[in-house]
Amino acid sequence: MAETLQELGEYIASELGSAVTGFKVEFGELSVMAEAAHIIRVLSFLRDDADCGFVCFIDICGVDYPQREKRFDVVYHLLAPYKNRRIRVKVETDEDTAVPSVISVFPAANWFEREAFDLYGVLFSGHPDLRRILTDYGFSGHPLRKDFPLTGYVEVRWDDEVKRVVYEPVKLTQEFRAFDYLSPWEGTDYVIPGDEKAKS
Repeated sequence: MAETLQELGEYIASELGSAVTGFKVEFGELSVMAEAAHIIRVLSFLRDDADCGFVCFIDICGVDYPQREKRFDVVYHLLAPYKNRRIRVKVETDEDTAVPSVISVFPAANWFEREAFDLYGVLFSGHPDLRRILTDYGFSGHPLRKDFPLTGYVEVRWDDEVKRVVYEPVKLTQEFRAFDYLSPWEGTDYVIPGDEKAKS
């Protein structure tokens, strides 16, 4: 039985061979890098192997690195409650390559895969119902991507004339600001709007 996280990482890498591309122990946590095509095999081994015992699925999250060719990391977090250990499994993918769904291994992955699809646009092959889960119907884009505009593409508001919710393109109307670069501690040479309302 592996006593330390380093030994556990070496054991997992030796047992899974080419399905695991590497591992590292940082800040008291074990991270295993795996091939996306073999994620079902990797998670099944981590769940079923007696030395691992990662039977508790915590979550799946995404990470966006737009400068990389494979811009997304799909990160799986598992817990071995009887050994009091946690593990992080990472796979890399791009916008067009689907990662196999792990619902057959951990049924609780269903909604987390939908969330990663909705917020990052990560595709999961074999998912029974891959559709948006957090954003609105007809939402354009994936809001947790680094290149998604902070304002979004559309704004939603209630229109009292048509008595329904309407979607409109975002219009940012902002006047140019003139910066005087004066120290706020010394005060300005002009009256700041709103100061005239202050009591003398």
